[in-house]
Amino acid sequence: EEQRLRAEHPVRAGAERLGGDVLRGAGALVEAHHAPAVHDVGVEGVGRHVAVLVGAHADPVAERDLAAVAAARAIAGSAEVMPLPDASADVIASAQAFHWFDGDRALAEIHRVLRPGGRLAIFGHVYEPPAEVAGPFAAAYRRVAPDSPFANLPARRPRDTYQAVYATFADKIRETGQFRQPEQWPFDWEQSYPRDQSLALLPTTGGLTRLGPGQLAAILDEVGAAIDAMGGSFTMSYATLATTAFRKDRAGPAPSRRRRSPAGPAPCF
Repeated sequence: EEQRLRAEHPVRAGAERLGGDVLRGAGALVEAHHAPAVHDVGVEGVGRHVAVLVGAHADPVAERDLAAVAAARAIAGSAEVMPLPDASADVIASAQAFHWFDGDRALAEIHRVLRPGGRLAIFGHVYEPPAEVAGPFAAAYRRVAPDSPFANLPARRPRDTYQAVYATFADKIRETGQFRQPEQWPFDWEQSYPRDQSLALLPTTGGLTRLGPGQLAAILDEVGAAIDAMGGSFTMSYATLATTAFRKDRAGPAPSRRRRSPAGPAPCF
């Protein structure tokens, strides 16, 4: 059940949405004799965020949870110290994680591991439930976990706040002088959730993973009642935000930067 829920997490959706563009941007229109190396330095190094790139004939290098993917290799490491050769990756993707890194050290290591002209892609998700769900969730969280750092956050978080964070990532990349001009890509999309699915996925989100069973049950009861009052389902608004840049020293013109519009479902709460 845990594996099923993780497979439905929106990080997978973001990888699906960004994957084609990122690979194409790295000059990786793959032929059978050449699979570009894709190294995931995402949260916990789990590698699940780039697993979908296997479908684009990439060769993911991750920490764990990719055993089911044919030809995947598992290598333990961190964003700041990757046990990988110089200039060995076409793409390095960091999903929902760059804010945890030592940015200066991580960017230096990413530059070392990327091939000239390779792409760094930093991305994450902003989700905004309707006020009818967000309000009861925030009130229940403050009541059951008043000492949590998440307890004082607003019920609905402005997208501009997160865009500013990704702008600082672009500034850090720019300051290194080792990458081409960073770009910021927004992808807007929506997903509808029936009550049971949203309540199953909610405990996988960061603010709830450390709560006790009683605390979690109280929050789920409040959110479930709010969803019932809305008719048993609701629509979540998402924005996948990305900051991306090419490593310098690429011969010839920069690859195409054409973006695709998101399509298809990508469940998460």
